[in-house]
Formats: sequence, structure tokens, C-alpha cells
Amino acid sequence: MIRMVRHVGTVSGALAVTVALTGQPAVAETARYAELRQVVRRLTAQDGAVGAQAVVTGRRGRVAVAAGAGDVRSGAPMPRGGRFRIGSLTKPFVATVVLQLVGEGRVDLDAPVEDHLPGLLGDGAADKPVTVRHLLQHTSGLPDVLDVLPPAQLIGDRFRHWEPRELVEIALSRPRLFDPGDRWDYSNTNYVLAAMLVERVTGRTYGEEIRRRIVRPLHLTDTFVPGDRTGIPGRRPRGYARTGGKLLDVTELNATMAAGAGDMVSSARDVNRFLAALLRGGLLRPAQRREMMTTRPTGSGAEYGLGLQKFRLKGCGGGFWGHGGDMLGFSARSGATADGRQVTVMVNVNPGGTRAQKDDLEAAVSAALCA
Repeated sequence: MIRMVRHVGTVSGALAVTVALTGQPAVAETARYAELRQVVRRLTAQDGAVGAQAVVTGRRGRVAVAAGAGDVRSGAPMPRGGRFRIGSLTKPFVATVVLQLVGEGRVDLDAPVEDHLPGLLGDGAADKPVTVRHLLQHTSGLPDVLDVLPPAQLIGDRFRHWEPRELVEIALSRPRLFDPGDRWDYSNTNYVLAAMLVERVTGRTYGEEIRRRIVRPLHLTDTFVPGDRTGIPGRRPRGYARTGGKLLDVTELNATMAAGAGDMVSSARDVNRFLAALLRGGLLRPAQRREMMTTRPTGSGAEYGLGLQKFRLKGCGGGFWGHGGDMLGFSARSGATADGRQVTVMVNVNPGGTRAQKDDLEAAVSAALCA
């Protein structure tokens, strides 16, 4: 049954802070994150988010900030932590697995995708075929499947199973945007194909490869590819979509609609741990790590590598690596610096967020990493 619930304003202003630090005065550390607390509060009090959370990790320990509601119907507050759908934060996981296969000599970054998925793109005789690198860097020119499948359709059909090949074929019903490598344009279709490539090369699903190569070695207890499982087990907030001035609970859905591109479940703690390992070199060999961090401009002031994006820190200078993620019910932004700081920020409403909400998600990342 589809449930429509109205936003409960009395819980949106609640703010909770947990400081879990080693060898640091809690009061002083809490003061360091005053700006982050203000932004998280603003996300719910002004920007229209139902609930928001930010988890910061680093050498000093962990700081968690939460505001608003994790469950509108019960009035439960947003939990500091918990599992949620991470959307396109799935892409760095998939890219890491592909680059591990490159390091093992099983995949060539500059080989045509046609070599592994023959006939799917019709690139067999093309002078300039789509390569694996083009997929990971969003320079393939392939149309985005989400430009064909609008959010309203996905919400209405959210319990349906989608095959990856079906998603690719839907995307390819549109003409290609440009020749491979000519420019940059974000397309979820690229990572649906990257996940299919992993399965073709290894003989195992990309979810199994992510579990074997990343989740188990890093002890990520909240991270998995759900497949056709519609719920989010364990501790989690509920996720909402704002439609017609009301909130629709979309916590339960079939995430195969975003296979390989945005279907994973994780937690802020796990995402931070993953990014830390990635930047330390704990998941990739040096050559493949350099490839991942070789970027090209996106046109928005940021740069995109292979499944990882480089941003400028607003307010304190320097930069950080990370990615954003949007899935029905949730929006998240995550970032990490080379000196060992990580943050993941999440709100539990999507679509339906305001422009200010998107800006403040990014502001929260900078506030945390600059603290």
C-alpha cells in the first residue's frame, strides 16, 4: 500500500550531537563543529529535509550530528548512524572493483567495452568505440537512463525488478550525446555497464565482488548490494519523496532500478571507512590509484577521475575527494582529505529537496572537513 504522510514540523528542529573522541576534551571538540551543527540544523529547519545526519571520522575520533525526524509517522528522531540507500556513492565501489581487475591484468582500461560485452553497444566496427575508461570517467557519450525514466515513473513502479541489459537498452533508445572521449557528461548508464562488465569477467555478480574485495577486508558491517530485497534491515531512518506537497514513504523499493549505478545500502561510518582506505592506497595498487585520481573537468568547478570526484573546500582552501549519491528516499554527500579526515552527510528525502538543501549538503561537507 502507498502511504502518504505530512511533514511534522515539531520534530524538524531537534538537534543531537554525539562526540566519540580519543584523548580530546568533548566540549572543545563539539565547539569545533559549531558550523557543521548549524548547517545540519538548517537542512531540516529551513531547507525542507525531514531529517539529516553527518558523521565525521578521523585521527581525533568520531563526531556525529543529527537533526529532524528519522520516521515521520512515529516521531522518532533521525538516528546518528544507521543504514540508508547511498545512491551514486555506489559508483566508487564499482570503479574500485574494475580497477582491481585492471591491476590483475583481467581488464584493460583502454580496451573497447565491446571486448567484454559484445553486441550490446553496437561498437563492433566503430572507429572510436566506448572503452572501459570512458565508462568510469563519464566520457562515453552514452545517454543517461534516468533521462528516459523520470522519477515519477520509478516511484510508481518501485517494486519492479529491472534487468541491467534492459536499463542499457532503454538508455540507448536515445541518440548518443557525443563521440567517446570528446567531453564529460554524467550518465548512470556507464556504471550499469561497468557492473555488467564485472560480472562477465569474474563470473560472479558485482555485489559478490564488492563483498569479497571491499566489504569483508574493511569489515563494513552495514554495506551491501540488496538485489531484489526491498527493505533495509537493521537500524535505519525511513526515506521519503515529496510529491504534491506531501511525503510519500519510499523506504521499501527494488533497487535494481539503479543496478551498479546507485543501488547500494551502507552507513556513514562505512562510507567514511571505505574512502579512507581508498585514499590510503589500501584497496588499489599504486598504478590503478593514480588512474582513479587522474581527473578531467566537469564544467562545474569540480573534476572527475574514475569513479571518484575532486572538489574544492569552501572556506578553508585545499581540496578533497568524494562523491554524491541520490536515490529515492535519500540524498548523501561524502568527502575525504589526504590527511585522514572523512565525512558523510545524509538527508532522508529525495526527490523533493530544494536547491538550498543541495547547497547545504555540500556546505556541511566543507564545514566538517574544515573544522
